[in-house]
Amino acid sequence: MTDNSLNTDLFAPLDLGELQLANRIVMAPLTRSRATDEGVVGPLQATYYAQRATAGLIIAEATNISPQARGYGATPGIWSEEQVAGWKLVTDAVHAAGGKIICQLWHVGRYSHNDLQPGGQPPVAPSAIRAEGQTNTNTGNKDVSMPRALETAEIPALIADYVRAARNARAAGFDGVEVHSANCYLLEQFLRDSTNQRTDAYGGSIENRTRLVLEIVQAVLGVWEPGRVGIRLSPVTTGVGNTPLDSDVMATYGHLIRALNAFGLAYMHMVEGVTGGTRDIPPGIDLEPLRELFDGPYIANNGYDLELAQTRRAAGKLDLVAFGRPFIGNPDLVNRLRHDLPLINAPRDAYYGGGAKGLTDWPDAA
Repeated sequence: MTDNSLNTDLFAPLDLGELQLANRIVMAPLTRSRATDEGVVGPLQATYYAQRATAGLIIAEATNISPQARGYGATPGIWSEEQVAGWKLVTDAVHAAGGKIICQLWHVGRYSHNDLQPGGQPPVAPSAIRAEGQTNTNTGNKDVSMPRALETAEIPALIADYVRAARNARAAGFDGVEVHSANCYLLEQFLRDSTNQRTDAYGGSIENRTRLVLEIVQAVLGVWEPGRVGIRLSPVTTGVGNTPLDSDVMATYGHLIRALNAFGLAYMHMVEGVTGGTRDIPPGIDLEPLRELFDGPYIANNGYDLELAQTRRAAGKLDLVAFGRPFIGNPDLVNRLRHDLPLINAPRDAYYGGGAKGLTDWPDAA
């Protein structure tokens, strides 16, 4: 049995903003679709996350900030008292196991269905451009609906939803929050000129298209100190809704990252390539200069194994590394990586929906 901690500092403690972490291994946010119809989690999720509390940091599954934010059935929320109480069970369990956990604040934007929206209304988006694909509603999979463009006058209420969610995350006992600006959901839909064709202060120029993300981050910082707030970006992912890239990825995301530096955030969490897919980067785009623009800690995500994590950490290309799917079947992933033990590859049919089976019944290494 090999002790890989002798060859790398991935398993050594570190401070991340205001958080004291046991190691540099992050559990990436993983949608598991096991919340109630009301978006409430409970003892099942408390067990699930506590089992994985040896990760230096857990980023909890994407969590809807409001009823309007929902795009998938059985996903959790953070807008109601019942949801806060459910998440308190989770955070208490993780803390009792010695872990740290933060809440990822999520609004899907156009990738939703009328059935999931309050009053059966259309989903909202920067512009009325329909996504491709299907989502799971309470009555089965359906093609995503045509969205409507958010009115300029609605933006303050949207920002207020993020603030309420941030406050509720604090009340639920989370150690911080991550603003989800990735994976082609609402905030990234505002960033990209492929999905943002607005003519108001939130569309057109790069400065305008990045405005909403920056305003939301600033608003969240009215609730949380900067050392407990992170952001997730995915400059070249296209998977959700078959969303085209921005016409000038380097300029748009470069401007955003430079502006984010003024906030002194705990970290930037970047998907390197297509979320859940290839690490290939399109011609003319280079994520390394974008990483280097950020003044704070960098969490690298997408397709990492231990060898790649060690190599890029040794080269100074990352500060922490996020693992997603390996944490599904390996609750003791940190121990398995440290000692070079075999990993369980969970089947895809265990990913979403159901109960404890495929969620909390994976064994630790012998």
